[in-house]
Formats: sequence, structure tokens, C-alpha cells
Amino acid sequence: MLAEEKELPVVHREDFSKDASAWQTTDDSKWKLTTVDGNQVFELLGVSKYRPPFRSPHSIALLKDKIVGSFVLTARIQTTQTSRGHRDLCFFFNYQDPSHFYYLHLGEKPDPNSSQIFIVNHAPRKNLILSKEGIPWKNGEFHDLKIVRDVESGKIDVYFDDMEKPVKSAVDKTFTWGQVGIGSFDDKGYFDDIVLRGVAIKKGKPQGRHPKE
Repeated sequence: MLAEEKELPVVHREDFSKDASAWQTTDDSKWKLTTVDGNQVFELLGVSKYRPPFRSPHSIALLKDKIVGSFVLTARIQTTQTSRGHRDLCFFFNYQDPSHFYYLHLGEKPDPNSSQIFIVNHAPRKNLILSKEGIPWKNGEFHDLKIVRDVESGKIDVYFDDMEKPVKSAVDKTFTWGQVGIGSFDDKGYFDDIVLRGVAIKKGKPQGRHPKE
């Protein structure tokens, strides 16, 4: 059964109305709380100074102390980067360490390095799919995002604004547990109203399947 078909419990709910203490960033100087239309959001200001061990995004904010297997994550997001082919926001999942994780690159125009689902497995990022669909960012507008991850089947489905039809899908079982996170390869934007529903688990062995609950 896919993760979204289950009544998964809420692991974390975040509206950034108080603070962002639940998040660990790769560069605190590039993140701040800011108010947009009377609502407080978590803002990424630009590319972080962090240099990953393998080619992958620089700006990452991981949700602390929450490790999940299968999950459904929803969020409201807005890019504040001027239009260009690779302008993006990213989401990270099944993140085990800086060398082992998946990430979703929400790039405006698709190519092998943009608008794909990637894996970082002790090597530079590699796309799991070769999507021909870009992300229709609209300047000054928030968009709805949903990621559905089912570790038993390996399926990853991504929804953007339309919550009925995925814009990207992939299947991979390499990593079946880890943290989730938000960020960008080297751009900027707003994040808000993040809800993580999932199967909370204990930390397993890197690259291995997660332990039983």
C-alpha cells in the first residue's frame, strides 16, 4: 500500500510562526524568518557557503531529530529568484548523511541536472529519472507541493499545485530511512506550512534498510 493511502500520523507540523529552532541549516547566515503578506515564513536568502563532499545542493535545512521511512510531506513554497532555466527550490528526504540521500530539484526548465529526482550515494548526484517537465513557477506566488514516499515499493511521487496528478515519479529502494529537509541548489525562496506525516523509525545503518519499528 502506498504511503498516501494510509492514515500516517503527523510527525511534525511547521508554520514558522514562533521560530525555526526545529531546523539545522548548512549556513545559518543564509536563512531568516521573514513576514510575507502578514504571515511569517522561513526565507532562504541565497547560496550557502557549505560545500558538500559530492556535487549536490549547497543550501539545506534539515528537520532535526525526526527520522522517517515512508512519508507524505506537504508545503507551501515560493521562489524569489529571478527567472532562469535552473532557478529552483529543493526538498531532501531519506537523508542519512551528507553523502547518502535523495533530493527533489524543482527547476524551471528540465535537463539532466534540473527538474529531476536525484540520488547522492557516495558519488556526485545522479538523476533517477529524466523528466521532460519543468516547474511552472510564477513570480510572487506561493505554490503547493506534496511528496509521497513509499519505501516498500520504492516509489516517489511529486505533486505541484495539482494534488491529484504527479508531475514527477521515480522508483528506488537504495535508502529507506532518514531525515527530510528543504533548501535549494544555489537559489532563494520562501518555505511555509510544512506538514510531515510518516512512519517514525530509529536510525538504521547507512545505505541499509531501516530497522523494524
